Amino acid sequence: MSNKIYIVAAFVIASVFQMNAQTDSLKTDTPIQDEFTSLIKESNNYQGYKVVDYDKLIELRNTTRSYITELKEEIVVQKNTVDQQNDEIQQLKADLDSTQQDLQRVTEEKDALMFLGMPFSKGGYKAMMWGIVGALVVILLIIFFRYKSSHAATKDAQQKLDETEKE
Repeated sequence: MSNKIYIVAAFVIASVFQMNAQTDSLKTDTPIQDEFTSLIKESNNYQGYKVVDYDKLIELRNTTRSYITELKEEIVVQKNTVDQQNDEIQQLKADLDSTQQDLQRVTEEKDALMFLGMPFSKGGYKAMMWGIVGALVVILLIIFFRYKSSHAATKDAQQKLDETEKE
């Protein structure tokens, strides 16, 4: 039984909120619309025409002018705000570009090594060093085999000289 009461209470509350939402949507957004509505309600009918009080019509005109002036001022303020934000965006973009260029330069400097007064990338430096090591190993092998062959030739010549001296 108590669950039914809660359900009914929730339904009633939802209905009240729905009615308030509908009446809120009927409210006007501008004071001009309110004045037009009240002017039409307060005007008299005469032979199928609406008769409007002149003073109220002048008041409506003045209200309309002041509202339009307020809107123009708001437009100017909004435009100035947009212009200011666009300037700030441009400044931030310029700062971002500068920062990215600085970052790229620092990254290149970090990845570069100086060798014999010339900048090399780390990969280029490693390749050059291994190339030098490889060249030195090849030269060492050539010298070793030449020495070995020269030593063998010298030993052979020494043996022949010893044989020739013995004879």
